[in-house]
Amino acid sequence: MASTEVLDELNRRNAEAEAGGGEARIAKRHERGLLTARERLELFFDPRTFVEVDKLRIHRCTDFGMEENRQSGDGIISGYGTVDGRTVFSFAQDFTVLGGSLSHTVAEKICKLMEMAMKAGAPVVGLNDSGGARIQEGVESLGGYADIFCANTLASGVIPQISGILGPCAGGATYSPALTDFIFMVDKTSFMFITGPEVIKSVTREEVTQEDLGGGATHNSRSGVAHFLTPDDRGCIEMIRKLLGYLPSNNMEDPPTVATGDPAERSTPELDALIPDNPNQPYDMYSIIAATVDTSSFFEVHAHFARNAIVGFARIAGRSVGIVANQPMHLAGCLDCDASNKMARFIRFCDCFNIPIITFEDVPGYLPGTQQEWGGIIRHGAKIVYAYAEATVPKITVITRKAYGGAYCVMGSKHIRTDVNLAYPGAEIAVMGADGAVNIIFRNDMKNAADPEAKRKELVDDYRSRFANPFRAAELGYIDGVIQPRETRARIAQALAMLENKRDTNPPKKHGNIPL
Repeated sequence: MASTEVLDELNRRNAEAEAGGGEARIAKRHERGLLTARERLELFFDPRTFVEVDKLRIHRCTDFGMEENRQSGDGIISGYGTVDGRTVFSFAQDFTVLGGSLSHTVAEKICKLMEMAMKAGAPVVGLNDSGGARIQEGVESLGGYADIFCANTLASGVIPQISGILGPCAGGATYSPALTDFIFMVDKTSFMFITGPEVIKSVTREEVTQEDLGGGATHNSRSGVAHFLTPDDRGCIEMIRKLLGYLPSNNMEDPPTVATGDPAERSTPELDALIPDNPNQPYDMYSIIAATVDTSSFFEVHAHFARNAIVGFARIAGRSVGIVANQPMHLAGCLDCDASNKMARFIRFCDCFNIPIITFEDVPGYLPGTQQEWGGIIRHGAKIVYAYAEATVPKITVITRKAYGGAYCVMGSKHIRTDVNLAYPGAEIAVMGADGAVNIIFRNDMKNAADPEAKRKELVDDYRSRFANPFRAAELGYIDGVIQPRETRARIAQALAMLENKRDTNPPKKHGNIPL
């Protein structure tokens, strides 16, 4: 071919790939308020930085007339660029081309991109919008999914992996996002489920809508499968960009530090009067977090799931940190199965990527009840212990009020290798609350007293003054310092600076066996 013919052919193929499924299909998406795959990537990357990889790949299937239905790119766009100046790899499934279905060629493109990302030490962001496996390819398509799952697993803990669900994601396709670190879903337009409503109806006779079964709200609030819920495509992509700003590019880097005008030594006097005198009266843990971290820097993860626990990223003196906290406003801050899973997974992510962990503790214990016991609270609660104990990143715990029983042990206590443990003067560190302890220890004394109620009050006050305070723990070295609430930010910032070059290791092993 002459050089002009070659260039014409190249331009034709590029134009074909960039056209997606054509103007009519693109118009339909726009009518539904959805962006195309290319528009999503253009919005995600810094302007004019996206470099496409495998733009001209096509599938190899010749069954069922598929040899007549080939298009450059094969329904997925993959490549790399920068987000806020840092290299990121991404792929976007194009629903306008064969429903975004996954062929073996599509799987090869994704695996190739992930291999490149691993070598470059950069995050991978997958924007999922697919009708599922390409049926015409049979087991080749299924093998492609398995190849992706393997790549996700090998990349886990090496580079951040983020999934955006921007349309349907069903059947085996759900396991790739499930293997990634964070899942974003779009309200009302994205769905994830193993089996759809029709299959469920035919097998179990249950009737359920797509939205109730696997919509964004369901997976954010009930199943905990998804971590973020956004109103539309644009909001989803903007949130993914924001999340990346807190994360290092790989497990060998430290998290990014940003300039801040918020002094590290800033006092937080508003916290002095926050904790109620009545130990049974709730308060909002978000107030402590907001006062402690850099102004407006808290970025919550799993906001709608297990609301008795709070996890998320923030900055202190410009440094990225992970926040783990109990929330007294919900279930009194008790630990349950869902909260345990939420906390443990977040702690392990922070440890993978060198992000210090700040814990704000106010926990009266584990949530009682047959539902929790039968649901495996022993197994799930053990995950928190495991996550904290194996973590080698800087760990700082502040006990704001209650730290009772086994829950005291698991929430970043000194005994499981936390570096700096602080407590407010009104903190109660004991086997259980004063009321419960007195009922057990002094049952006979109260029964035989002339005025049982007065005796009970006397004993409760005595127990609380002797045991339900931070001073006994401080005397034993379990607490490094009892601080005024106004000192919270400054003391945490000082501890982070001291721990900047922390080095810690675990015993040599292939891997541990966390109680999954």
